[in-house]
Amino acid sequence: MEKRSSFWVITSNHLIEGDAIWLDVSGRWTRQSSQAVVFADKSTAEQALSSADKERHLHVGAYLAAAELNEDQVHKPAHIREKIRTLGPSNYFHGKQTEL
Repeated sequence: MEKRSSFWVITSNHLIEGDAIWLDVSGRWTRQSSQAVVFADKSTAEQALSSADKERHLHVGAYLAAAELNEDQVHKPAHIREKIRTLGPSNYFHGKQTEL
């Protein structure tokens, strides 16, 4: 279930490498979530998403992700799924997988 948010970022996956990417203030895709442009207005974010989604030769599956601002006005993911995506791939051995 999506957490309600007043802030939004646009995220996707790089078409070739599959890395999580975010739209930055210059309208380019970055692999650094901290450089993502933060939208306070969802309709503005949806318009930017519509425009960014036309670059399907660069990415796949663009969508709006809820964000929160911390006390330093830096955004952070509002949902656990997005937090995991900012940390990179989770396909490493841990827990019981290390016993294999």
